[in-house]
Amino acid sequence: MKILVISDIHANLTALESVLEDAGSWDSLWCLGDLVGYGPDPNECIECVRQMPNLLCVLGNHDAAALQHIDPDSFNPEARQAILWTQETLSPESIAFLSSLPQRINSPQIDSNPALPITLVHGSPRQPVWEYLLDTHNAGNNFDYFETPYCFVGHTHLPVIYVRLETQNLTHLLVPEPETILQLTPRAILNPGSVGQPRDRDPRASYALYDSEQNTWYYRRVAYDVEAVQARMQAASLPERHIRRLALGW
Repeated sequence: MKILVISDIHANLTALESVLEDAGSWDSLWCLGDLVGYGPDPNECIECVRQMPNLLCVLGNHDAAALQHIDPDSFNPEARQAILWTQETLSPESIAFLSSLPQRINSPQIDSNPALPITLVHGSPRQPVWEYLLDTHNAGNNFDYFETPYCFVGHTHLPVIYVRLETQNLTHLLVPEPETILQLTPRAILNPGSVGQPRDRDPRASYALYDSEQNTWYYRRVAYDVEAVQARMQAASLPERHIRRLALGW
């Protein structure tokens, strides 16, 4: 089974459509949250994702804020501005979809193989919506909060892998190059990066393909029409800083 793994779309329909085209054929889509926030296309992105076959999707912190489950004052001023705009823009159907999303999913067994359930969260297995995994110490502490071989996370907008070496009680950070196919070994925390707002100095949309039969993780990047998204953000009077950063991936 080939699974398209995406995260942090952030209301960027152009980037999302480029990922879907680039990914080719796949059997299931797993979305790790933050469908909305920052970008100009929240309803369009939700509509696109919710129609995908065999969808598993979890709630992100911007999704929760759009639902008024998190105080917008918890965010920086520019993110708060985007959240308030998103709250005013979301359709009833979009609100209903976001409201249906769980904070955590332990995926059903894949290919009838009970050894390969996978934990899906947005932030971390310890704090599914909010916690950032940005270093090996914090990531290492999180291995105690899931029991599956792998946990897929988003939130940081950085395509990375944290690998736990149980025999050494150590956690290692891997930053694979794009177009890299990795053979996975338990246990690991994997982040596919951000579709709609990458922050690793590469403006191309980031995603991954997980092959459950071969147990591989394939990092991919794809360019998209950034200027078209920036124009829609400008028309919606979204924060200028968020508009500029799309072109540089920061």
